Amino acid sequence: MEEGNGEVKHILLAKFKEGISEQQIQNYIKHYANLVNLVPSMKAFRWGKDVSQENLHQGFTHVFESTFESTEGITEYIAHPDHVEFANMLLPQFEKVIVVDYKPTKVQL
Repeated sequence: MEEGNGEVKHILLAKFKEGISEQQIQNYIKHYANLVNLVPSMKAFRWGKDVSQENLHQGFTHVFESTFESTEGITEYIAHPDHVEFANMLLPQFEKVIVVDYKPTKVQL
């Protein structure tokens, strides 16, 4: 198995608190996506809602994926003032959250 060339994925799984409207969630997502324009080390952002039929989501409803060139890039992102401001606004909106960073690894068959 071959670990990717430095690229790191930052995955956030979330369940928003009850009472937060879809419009509010959409506004948070737009703000999250805009961090790509504000934080130089953040190279891409994608998101989606759980559509699994296995019912193993444990209540998590949203997935957010950010791409960075390196683990150092994530360190820069975490400390970046725009990220800090956004995180302080977003995190209190979650009932549950998990964050995982990983280096994509290709499997040679």
